[in-house]
Amino acid sequence: MLVYDITNQKSFENIAKWLRNINEHANEDVEKMILGNKCDMEESRVVAKERGEAIAMEHGINFLETSAKNNINIERAFHELAEAILNKTPGRDAAEYPDRVNIDRRPGGSNPHNQASKCC
Repeated sequence: MLVYDITNQKSFENIAKWLRNINEHANEDVEKMILGNKCDMEESRVVAKERGEAIAMEHGINFLETSAKNNINIERAFHELAEAILNKTPGRDAAEYPDRVNIDRRPGGSNPHNQASKCC
């Protein structure tokens, strides 16, 4: 995840440099995502959302605007990145991983930590 601050032009300019470093030093199939953080601070924005979208599109990677402070798109960003990584993993059929436990995080789902206890 490459994160820039939508209220800081210099942090956005660093994205191109970071992408070059990843392309030079990481495996070619590494999954990348660009996040424009602090979307809760619209009144202080200096980097237009369209600029973030454009650099992501140019490099063929996903883009989201987030707010760590207000928890906007944070879980979605991690979920989408994890899904993209799993989709690149050969033989990801669940039957091939009998020791993997799938936890349903929906209210009333199969998460054992949700059963009859409000603790932790």
